[in-house]
Amino acid sequence: MKRFRSGDPATTGEPVEPELAQPYEILDPEQLTTPLILSSPHSGRIYPARFVAASRLTAQALRKSEDAFVDDLFAPAVALGAPMLRAHFPRAYLDANREPYELDPRMFDGKLPAFANTRSLRVAGGLGTIARVVGESQDIYARRMPVEEALRRIEGLYKPFHSALRGLMRRAAGRFGLAVLIDCHSMPSWTSASAKPERMGADIILGDRYGTSCHPALIDVAEKHLRMLGYHVQRNKPYAGGFITEHYGSPGAGFHALQIEINRGLYMEEETLARRPAFAQVSMDLRDVVESLMKTAADIGGDRSGGTLPLAAE
Repeated sequence: MKRFRSGDPATTGEPVEPELAQPYEILDPEQLTTPLILSSPHSGRIYPARFVAASRLTAQALRKSEDAFVDDLFAPAVALGAPMLRAHFPRAYLDANREPYELDPRMFDGKLPAFANTRSLRVAGGLGTIARVVGESQDIYARRMPVEEALRRIEGLYKPFHSALRGLMRRAAGRFGLAVLIDCHSMPSWTSASAKPERMGADIILGDRYGTSCHPALIDVAEKHLRMLGYHVQRNKPYAGGFITEHYGSPGAGFHALQIEINRGLYMEEETLARRPAFAQVSMDLRDVVESLMKTAADIGGDRSGGTLPLAAE
């Protein structure tokens, strides 16, 4: 596969942190053969030293919200002809699967822009664009952050990531008449939604925003193939798709988005972040699912005149 790194200071200005001079990476296939695009916004694992030093938590604890190794799980699918966009910055530092300005005013010194969304349920839960908590509601920061710091992260990380994603979607639509985004995530094997933690009932949850973000054939094929491979699959509950799935999924305009959430217990030890022996098999199974989705996307086809892709972060 070809590998294209982007986000150097020459094109995006001074980096937010020295370690994040390249905020994302695009893995491009040798030959582009499909309208599918893989995105992994939460698998970034470069934790800036300044961020870790300012946190109340250890570097290991900060990784509780990371979709560890999801990019590596899906990487073999790139050889089939589908590009992958993966973030280098960690979700605990900036969450690209949120609106650009979902911000909690209690976290910052200074006045937020008037257009900031300060009242979303995600902000209330501490999981805005700049997260307040990780894991089981563990506070990340020991003190308030200057609002300028939050805006700098959005300008230097969030916006370049979404600009790259829009570019991949438009390229696919221009070449194939449609674009199909597979947004790749992982979920804890235990849920604390109730008073007593319970084991997550599903191996994989597919999210299409309750039938609104992609052609129904895409989620049907994904579910059928995963069940054939022996996985317990659910749809939309409790993960129907976040901002990326909702925002980029516009089937009527030829832009489709499907979220795939994988139970971390299938492929890793959640406490130590060590890969389990089953990692390779799960990865190959996901490659096969992507291949099935590629065939389905070809059957769906599209209009090469193209629709209009929404802007995420201008």
